[in-house]
Amino acid sequence: MPASPTPVRPPTRPLATAARVVMLALVALLTLFATRDATALWWILLLGVAGLPAALAPGHRLLGPLSRFAEVVVLGLAASQVAAAATLGGGLGASAVLPYLAVPVTVTALRRRFREGAALLAVAAATLLVSAALTQADGGRQLGQTGYLAVCAQWLILAGLGLYTAGTLHRVMRVRGEGKPQPYAEATRLLTQLRTVARQLPGATLDPGGISEHLLEELRTVAPTDRAAVLSASGGGRLVVLAQIGVDRVDWETTLDADSAIADAWASQQPQTAARSQARSHTGGDVSALIVPLVAGVRTVGLMVLEADSAQAYPPPVVARVTALTRPAALRLEAALLFDEVRSLATNEERQRLAREIHDGVAQELVMVGYGIDNALAYVEDDPKETAEALRTLRQEVTRVITELRLSLFELRSEVDRHGGLAAAIAEYARTVGASGGLRVHLSLDESTARLPAATEAELLRIAQEAVTNARKHAGASNLWVTCEVDPPYAQIEVSDDGHGIGEQRTEGHYGLAIMAERAERIRGRLEIRPRQPSGTTVAVVLGSSPRRDRVRGNAAAAEGE
Repeated sequence: MPASPTPVRPPTRPLATAARVVMLALVALLTLFATRDATALWWILLLGVAGLPAALAPGHRLLGPLSRFAEVVVLGLAASQVAAAATLGGGLGASAVLPYLAVPVTVTALRRRFREGAALLAVAAATLLVSAALTQADGGRQLGQTGYLAVCAQWLILAGLGLYTAGTLHRVMRVRGEGKPQPYAEATRLLTQLRTVARQLPGATLDPGGISEHLLEELRTVAPTDRAAVLSASGGGRLVVLAQIGVDRVDWETTLDADSAIADAWASQQPQTAARSQARSHTGGDVSALIVPLVAGVRTVGLMVLEADSAQAYPPPVVARVTALTRPAALRLEAALLFDEVRSLATNEERQRLAREIHDGVAQELVMVGYGIDNALAYVEDDPKETAEALRTLRQEVTRVITELRLSLFELRSEVDRHGGLAAAIAEYARTVGASGGLRVHLSLDESTARLPAATEAELLRIAQEAVTNARKHAGASNLWVTCEVDPPYAQIEVSDDGHGIGEQRTEGHYGLAIMAERAERIRGRLEIRPRQPSGTTVAVVLGSSPRRDRVRGNAAAAEGE
């Protein structure tokens, strides 16, 4: 079981060590200047020894705090002794060593141990008072010297203010950090809401057309309707019809630049009524039209158009009932349109791949069939036997093209079953393709009960499909070896053939290989293409490192160590 993550603290060791060294040198010079006695530097040496454990192991649960408390105790004793030996009277000599108080307090602030910092200040204050009460200076106790007390209070207050300021800044930054949504957390929240909305919508779908049809059916119950439609923007200042009811076809006015109630409703985001039809080919007669904009937030996502073949069919009470239904429907429609856009972007890459495959594969094959038909027609009267032979060849070619199409459709339908696993999906595809191409398929499947993420399994399946398809189409092979080893997070898929190979093993020159490389990179895997001895090619995709290999390496290393 992986260990739970521990909170990351700032790297304070270099900063704390540098601060101690600098402050020790500073207070040593100030002490020597204040006392004119080198023996007073003994206290500075003792202060450095007390802080050594905290400098070497600041994060230690016991040594770090004890060392910092030892520092403030030694500092309190040193302050009273240096003040008594200083040439400055009135206890003002304590200011020579008290600047060092900022070091342990600052370290606790950097490590976000504010309670420990407050305790250090309390111990320092107590030590300064007790030491002053026991130290003789100028014929009396040092505790009675106003200058000594003022200097001690000054440095204690400054250290306390610094600690309080650091604590306040930390709380403010933490609140801001908690209030600002993290990218992945925000994405998870939005996707969860999207899934919830999808399940709650009529028919459990995010289809804009389905949502629009449901809205029109609801509006029929609250307003007279002979024909109605839901329109949405399509770009270029025009609208498209998402759904409509009534007559079979209505040529609605879909131009936002025209002088119409539809354009007014879109621009003003307010319901509009009209005494004429919003259809271009309406024959005339009494008509009432109601156009209600579907507004989500501040954005108009569509228009709802109702028409009735009667005058004054949409008085204000009816308009109010209609708008009460359209307000929540606007949010649902916006979610559906956004989801439709995301789905379109997500499938665009696969569309491009299919387009290239059709252009380079089936389309070219059909062109060749067309040329063959032209040749057969040219010789149909001069040489019937040659024409018949050409037609038989064309029939075989058409059969082959149909087989290619069926295999392409099978590839598109193939996916990793929730219960079958990745190895089963790859094995089924290899058997089907191998049987159609006359290949003898050799399978080696080793899959653990744990599963890879669904997106990773899908990419690995597509890579394996591309490798098997390439071997069938281009390798001229008789045998196909497919190896699938899955032990999450490790996986290795290997497809080998005994064909004639692919020459230079570079992805730049082969579109299918480039697609496989991109898929492997997307899941942080690596694609390996190498010749197979004595003939053929091996295509392998590897994800992660094998735990079995790691154990073997560990055992080998242990054996060498023994």
